[in-house]
Amino acid sequence: MNKTKVILMGVGFVVCLVLTIFFRIRMDNQELEYEEVQVRVVSTDTETVKVRMQNSSSTSTRYIVKVSYEGKTYNLENVHSLVGYSEGRTVKAYLSRGKLYANIEGVNTSTPVAYAYFGFLIASFVLFLAFACSTPYLFKKTK
Repeated sequence: MNKTKVILMGVGFVVCLVLTIFFRIRMDNQELEYEEVQVRVVSTDTETVKVRMQNSSSTSTRYIVKVSYEGKTYNLENVHSLVGYSEGRTVKAYLSRGKLYANIEGVNTSTPVAYAYFGFLIASFVLFLAFACSTPYLFKKTK
């Protein structure tokens, strides 16, 4: 591998890391635009997905809650449990950008700033691993 490429990966990692920190601070300090509303639970369901790896498998459960608000049916986003979401019950939700969320964290993590943060976070990890695996090429003596 070329030393220039290794150095560029290292610089890319540092840039992505700085942008990750920048967007995390912006995400924590952003003013969220949402409206707290009361919605009626229409239906609840769970979806279990089996995730297979090489030698093991695990299951992941997704909670699906449909709610009614102003005559329209919405999927309630960011639901972590079905406790408290029985059919016909009125619950608190947060309306933001045309979607209903079960909690403020769902509103916060669905903003463009949050998507940028998560994107740069993943890029930082990938570039760090690539840079860490290729650093021996920096010290390799050429003939």
